[in-house]
Amino acid sequence: MTGEGGDTAPAPVRSGSRSAAGLHPEADPVDVAVGFASALRRAGLEVSLTSALLYAEALSVCDVGSRSPLYWAGRAALVHRIEEVDIYDAVFGAYWLGEPMGMPPMAAVSVPVVLQVDGADSPGDQSEESPGDGETITLRYSATETLSTKDFADYTDAELEEARRLMERMRFCGPTRPSRRPEPTRSCRGGLDVHRTVRAAMRSGGEPVRMHRRMSGRRPRRLVMLLDVSGSMERYARALLRLVHAAVAARSRVEAFALGTRLTRLTRELSSRDPDRAMRAASDAVPDWSGGTRLGAGLRAFNDEWGCRGMARGAIVVILSDGWDRGDPAEMSEQMQRLRRVANRVVWVNPLKASPGYAPLARGMAAALPQVDDFVEGHNLESLERLAELVLAERPRTTQPRGGVGAAGPARAGAAP
Repeated sequence: MTGEGGDTAPAPVRSGSRSAAGLHPEADPVDVAVGFASALRRAGLEVSLTSALLYAEALSVCDVGSRSPLYWAGRAALVHRIEEVDIYDAVFGAYWLGEPMGMPPMAAVSVPVVLQVDGADSPGDQSEESPGDGETITLRYSATETLSTKDFADYTDAELEEARRLMERMRFCGPTRPSRRPEPTRSCRGGLDVHRTVRAAMRSGGEPVRMHRRMSGRRPRRLVMLLDVSGSMERYARALLRLVHAAVAARSRVEAFALGTRLTRLTRELSSRDPDRAMRAASDAVPDWSGGTRLGAGLRAFNDEWGCRGMARGAIVVILSDGWDRGDPAEMSEQMQRLRRVANRVVWVNPLKASPGYAPLARGMAAALPQVDDFVEGHNLESLERLAELVLAERPRTTQPRGGVGAAGPARAGAAP
């Protein structure tokens, strides 16, 4: 007999506690569902308790006085794969009609399963290797989420390369500052542009048909990045150097320097968009890589040769260092004060700040922190994303630093606009 959907259903059930047309009206649906589910489990089908309860609920609301609802309610609630239909039909006939089991248990049915990994490092096309039949299960993972919270010191070479590609997406565009060069505007609030107005009037017979105006323009602030390449920063310097390269290669008005026992300008070396070439050029240009630390002397050289002469004036200065310094703390404090007088903002990125129980007890860090506007972490990708947002934010001028512990410092007299 052909049932609904074109499938062959068993013949009507026999008499007894199960009526000739279906389930006895006085039978408990829960008992019936538990008994039938147990018979299916013995045949090898995996029937969960949730499926058995769903079958009992179906029996309580369906018209099970006939064979068809009884069959289809069980098939809908207890069968989850097409391979289980033949086993279900055999158990249904044996349980309700007393027919002999004509099918082997479900455990003898073997279905091939293909696992396909879908992630950042998985092959692009695996359709040729997958068989035509069987079930394909796709496993997905996100390397970005894993790397975003992993410390740079624990990175492998492959993870460092993946982090470099993620750093290239960060945009250190920075806020803007007022420009001394006026720009044309259609707004009525700007000042009168006499030159353009007269020139336009000459084209209309000397009659000033339109009054041209101009107002002060805006230009992006310069971004200066000073990277500590001493031995204490060796675990983080290679990752942070890729961040500096991404900032230099992505926009103009970015300057990069290396701080160790001396000051080395790296802007030209890191301007190449080829990361491998930029890394090699930077390594060749820095003779004191993984050497000693003289942050105070390096800042003095920067202020004397570059910063106070105009490079740091009105700029956002980002210092990436753990604060360990073998020099005189008084020199560090003096040079940070000089830098802070001309810079718009001084941001100190310390990879050790995320360590549990960290306190800025190093002499160099303690001397510099009162002159720091923002004291942030820099040990993983997540912290660098927050740094990019911090650099992008345009904040009003303040007279007190916005640093962390020990941030209270002198007023910013003469700070650049």
